[in-house]
Amino acid sequence: MPTHVPVFIATTLLLAMLPGASQALMIRQVLEGGQRTLRGTLAGNASGFLLWSTAAAAGLSAVLLASPTAYAVLRIAGGIVLMILGVKTLRTALTTTVSTRPPDEGGRSTGFADGYLTGLITNLGNPKAGVFAVSVLPQFVTAKGPVFLSTVALGALWALVSASWYMLLTWAVSRGRALVSQPTVLRGISVATGVVLLGLGAAVAAGV
Repeated sequence: MPTHVPVFIATTLLLAMLPGASQALMIRQVLEGGQRTLRGTLAGNASGFLLWSTAAAAGLSAVLLASPTAYAVLRIAGGIVLMILGVKTLRTALTTTVSTRPPDEGGRSTGFADGYLTGLITNLGNPKAGVFAVSVLPQFVTAKGPVFLSTVALGALWALVSASWYMLLTWAVSRGRALVSQPTVLRGISVATGVVLLGLGAAVAAGV
């Protein structure tokens, strides 16, 4: 069964809040693509998380069950990854101008299917998602019990938490674009996220 679920939820929520390609895409879709396209993008992005976690589970089950040392290595590596993300987040927040404006693209997506494909490709092309699935997610899974199913279940929870954040974000953008788009607001979120990621990373690496 999954362990440390509240911490896992907090970790995935913070990662979802990090400015990046997926966040920029979601904002673009709500402002330009329409609701059907946005729903498709959310579904495609969530499917990407499930694919990442399932792929990781397929190779992690044997490792976790056979070697406590390997499990410890993965746990420490996961903590380091979180701390690196925290440092990068703080550095970006303090040294660059934060913007919610998505990158320009050549055309608009129209419809659920186009949005789904765009969300899926964006997620699968994000190396951070792969690193998280391989290095961080395993430390939240106990080696006693159905490791494969527990990992997939955590992947589903990861997808749900991320989708919930993006739904809240896009709702806020549609209702109050001026407030959400203020650089100071985004910088404050990024600084808080970086600090918490550093703390979570240290706790994960220490096995707390």
